[in-house]
Amino acid sequence: MISDRLFVYGTLMRGFDHPMARLLSGNADFIGEAHCRGQLYLVKHYPGLVLSDDPADLVHGELFRLRSCDELLREFDMYEACGEGFPQPTEYIRQMLPLTLADGTTAEAWTYVYNWPVARLPRIASGRFLEA
Repeated sequence: MISDRLFVYGTLMRGFDHPMARLLSGNADFIGEAHCRGQLYLVKHYPGLVLSDDPADLVHGELFRLRSCDELLREFDMYEACGEGFPQPTEYIRQMLPLTLADGTTAEAWTYVYNWPVARLPRIASGRFLEA
C-alpha cells in the first residue's frame, strides 16, 4: 500500500514561512508531532536527515496526511530535487520510514532522506531544525 502520510522535519513544517510549507498545510491534515531514528545536519538554510541505527539519535518533526497524495508527492519531489529529470545522485531520496508519534504510537510515512555526504556539515544535535 502506498502511504498518504508525509513526515517533515524542516522547511515544510507548520509555521515555516515558505510557499511549499503553505502548500502542505493547505492540502494536508496535521496528524501530530513525531520523530524517527536519524541525525539532522544543517545543509545550508535547510536541514538534511541521515538515517542512524543508534536509538539515541532522533529527528523531530511533524506528520501529515496528504489529501491528494500523488499530486502533492510530485510537487514535493520537485522541491526536494529528487523528482524526474534531476541528475543522480539526487540530494534527497523519498523513502518510507518508521515513526513514533508523541503519544507513543507508531506509523510509517514518506520522508525525505539526505543523500549527499555530511562529513563537513554541522550536526543539529537536538534533532530539531527550528531550534537550530
